[in-house]
Parts: sequence; structure tokens; C-alpha cells
Amino acid sequence: MFFLTILIILLATKLAGDFSVRLGQPAVVGKLLIGVVIGPAMLGVIETSEIMDELSEIGVLLLMFIAGLETDINELRRSFKSSLSVALGGIILPFLGGYLVGMTIGMETSHAIFLGLLLSATSVSISVQSLKELNMLKSRESTTILGAAILDDIVVVILLAFVMSIFGREEVNLALVISKKFVFFVVAGLIIWKGAKWLMKWLAPLRVTESVISAGLIVCFFLAFVAEKSGVAGIIGAFAAGLAISQTTYKDEVEHKLEPIAYAIFVPIFFVNVGFSVSFEGLGNSLGLIVVLTVVAIITKLIGAGLGAKLTGFSSRSSLGIGSGMVSRGEVALIIATIGLESGLLNKDYFTVLVIVVILTTLVTPFLLKMIFVSD
Repeated sequence: MFFLTILIILLATKLAGDFSVRLGQPAVVGKLLIGVVIGPAMLGVIETSEIMDELSEIGVLLLMFIAGLETDINELRRSFKSSLSVALGGIILPFLGGYLVGMTIGMETSHAIFLGLLLSATSVSISVQSLKELNMLKSRESTTILGAAILDDIVVVILLAFVMSIFGREEVNLALVISKKFVFFVVAGLIIWKGAKWLMKWLAPLRVTESVISAGLIVCFFLAFVAEKSGVAGIIGAFAAGLAISQTTYKDEVEHKLEPIAYAIFVPIFFVNVGFSVSFEGLGNSLGLIVVLTVVAIITKLIGAGLGAKLTGFSSRSSLGIGSGMVSRGEVALIIATIGLESGLLNKDYFTVLVIVVILTTLVTPFLLKMIFVSD
């Protein structure tokens, strides 16, 4: 059955992606939507499973690793001011929007604060694929989005730890949380500075098959592991690993050999698995809330992050594009929602609603990027 599942996923994503391109949309849109169609929400051809979740996680890590490989680290440094402005704008406005909606529908103050934090999250894995399809992954706008997403993740996770330490069921040591994140960025900085070059020079000459790509993946999974252990999203570690390898002479070989592996199997599974999270059961009475939260999630991130870009010198069109690239909440928000459920900061009645909202923000992002960045 496992082999049949893989067969269906690969065939479905390739056909759906091609159909989406023929309709003038990014291929990623078709791949995401086909996950909803063949998943539990509609046809039920494929069910979610632990192994699919694991393969999906590998897919998103490889996607962000490739993004790091293709990012100019000097441009990333130059874009720090813009990225910080975009990140802050993309946190403040969504937080206020989520908090106000929560209070309006009668949530406890702590739950409304948590909702605001959840809507402040950003995951650019889908944006990365969309920008890659638009040949914009090396643009200044793309670099700003990637930098802002990293800063967004840091700030939101620290704020989440602070909120959990006050309102959560379990006591959280805020100093420890911040210290662990500091350790990760020190380790990542050392790997980017010298560590990757040393590891690649040591591992690449080994007299085994594909030693170079294996060495690159070792760096990728090591930093993803350290990131997750430090309470930072694994995708940030994978992206940092890509940046590290991009500073070595092995960059082109790693990228050339990794892309076929990633895009042939692991990345399609990630896209489809996002769609598997959708469930339409028992949502009849929640449609109004889903619409309101989705609109608030999209508009606040679009305006907040876009305004941050505008204030640092981007044109109106580029600012809207950057705001669009920050709209997707993706797997980062899903992880936060799960944490909220476990800590008592999110009522289980709202969990499915928020999963749908997160999926909808993820689906709309490629449309927005295509509409703004591709001229008629």
C-alpha cells in the first residue's frame, strides 16, 4: 500500500502542477489543491500517516536548504533593516487583528493573545517554491522575505514562550528558552563562517559514491536537528545550512545533485501533505468564523509586512509582493496551534477552524505572488 500511495502522490502532483501552469498559475497551487482532493477531506484515496508526515518534513527541509543555497548571503546582510521592518510589521498588525477577533467572539484574554500570536507566524516554504517558479528567488524582494521570516520566527517563538510562562498549564523558563535560541544562532553562525567549509573538505573527498551531496545533507540535517532542539523551526536550520554550503566551492554540485532528489519525491509529498490537513467535518457552524479569520490573517499580514517594506524604500508593487510572500502561515502556525492545544491556550473547538485558516493562507499565497509580480 505504501508504494501505491507514493505512486498516486507523484502522478497526481505532476498532473495537477501541469494543469495549474496551463491555467496560468504557479504549479505549486495545483500540487496543494490536489492534496485536498485526494486526501481525507474529499476522495479519501490517501490517508494521513506518520511516515507521510516524516517524508513531508524531509521535503520542506530540502526545499528550504535549496533556498539557502540560492540566497546571496551578502544581499541578506544588506537587507537586514528591511527584513526587520517587514518582520515587525508582519507581527504587530496580525497580532492585533487576531487578538481583537478573539475578544469579539468571547475568548478568554489569554486565548485571544495566543490567537494573535498564531496569526503572527509566517512560513515561507510555499513562497520559496512560488518565487522559484517565477525566477525571483535571487531577487532583493525574495531575500527580504526570507530574512523577515527568520526574524519573525525568532520573535514569535520568544513571545509564545513568554505567554506560556504566564498563562500556560506548565511553567516555562523564559531565560532557558531564549538561551537555547541564542546557542542555535551561535552554532549556525559558526557553521556558516567556517564549519561548513571544514566539513565539506573533510567529507567530500571520501572514496564513496556521492560524497559531496551526502556531506551537504549531513550539514542540512545537523542544523535542522539543532534548530528543533533549540525551539527554532527546523526549516530555519535547513535554510542556514544552505547559506553555509553556498559559501563553499561545492555549492553548484550540491545544488545540481540535490534538486532532482528533492523535487522528484520529497517536495511533492510535502505539498500534498499540506492538503491532507484539511477536514470539512462539523464546519457548518464555523464557516463565518473561518471567513473572518482568513480575511484578517491575509489582510493584516499583507498590509503590516508590506508597510514595513514600504518604509524601507521598496516600491508599492514590491511592498505588496513582499507582504504577499509573508501571508502563508504553513507548518509553523500548525506547530504553534498544536502547542496551544497541549498547553490549554487554544480550545479544541477552534483547532480545526484554525487549521483550515492556515491552509487557506497557504493556498492563497502563490496566487497573490503571481498576481503582483507577473505583469500582464
